Amino acid sequence: MQEKKILVTGGAGFIGSHLVRHFVHKYPDYTIVNLDKLTYAGNLGNLTDIENMPNYRFEKGDIADKECIERLFGTYRFDAVIHLAAESHVDRSITGPDTFIMTNVVGTANLLNACRKAWKGQEGRFYHVSTDEVYGSLGMEGLFTERTPYDPRSPYSASKASSDHLVRAWGHTYGIDIVISNCSNNYGPNQFPEKLLPLAINNIKQNKPVPVYGKGENVRDWLFVEDHVAAIDLIYHRGKSGETYNVGGKNEWRNIDLIKLLCRIMDDRLERRPGESAGLISFVTDRAGHDLRYAIDTSKIESVLGWEPSVTFEKGLEMTVDWYLANEGWLASVLSGEYENYYREQYEQRDDKR
Repeated sequence: MQEKKILVTGGAGFIGSHLVRHFVHKYPDYTIVNLDKLTYAGNLGNLTDIENMPNYRFEKGDIADKECIERLFGTYRFDAVIHLAAESHVDRSITGPDTFIMTNVVGTANLLNACRKAWKGQEGRFYHVSTDEVYGSLGMEGLFTERTPYDPRSPYSASKASSDHLVRAWGHTYGIDIVISNCSNNYGPNQFPEKLLPLAINNIKQNKPVPVYGKGENVRDWLFVEDHVAAIDLIYHRGKSGETYNVGGKNEWRNIDLIKLLCRIMDDRLERRPGESAGLISFVTDRAGHDLRYAIDTSKIESVLGWEPSVTFEKGLEMTVDWYLANEGWLASVLSGEYENYYREQYEQRDDKR
């Protein structure tokens, strides 16, 4: 197996930590350098099982810091970049868009420029991991394909759409070998509890209200994080240069139906009476510009690379619940004062419409 030095950005976050562990264990001849700013969503506790592995390095740094990026490229002389570092929570982008522009747009440009200087033509690969939110909102029918026009609706999705365009432009203009994937909502262990599922699991466990936007009618496609990691592995190694691949769970749920399923699982795990956890559901004022529905057409990655999701949502959700209930220490460690302040501002100050 060819020896490589791969920079993974955002590798202490939710998806990134799963990906880094996967690559470190599966490819011992690769040196994996994990660059993470360690914001509220980055947690080195996600990586304790690999921190002493000989093919793993951690570097704390900010992709928006141009000098930091140039220093790392000079030190390691990377053969590839798998770029996951991003500000990713829509609600945070609405209240503070500037951070999203700096990280998602400026940070991506810094990485691309470092690659342009370090590589000649096809010497390296830049893999950009993006989101289905760049495509905008669907009605109750249809699916996002790789040819769907971009129509971002939030500062977050606009910043990710901008970074997608930068990656394609650098590939076309400077001959960098690039690939892009756009994924649906990820879920699974280690996800920071600002996201819907871990937030709801934690609140149910503590008998706190479970906030659901609007009437809970928004529809999302859900992708188990380990299935996403398997797709990234395939796209990195076998994806065609310049191509985009959509990665989804083929698994659409209305938010309210998803939460009700979660409540049933939690009732079982916590030995509560049926329906007890569902009594915690609290409808709150909807998010500004909340997209109605996202759904991914995965036919390209299935037919070209042979990938398909392996975990049903029901099974994946049970595995996720069991992990959070078995890892109370992890959850306590991430529930910092900053998180509590954010939670209070985002949910407890909204009108209760139950």
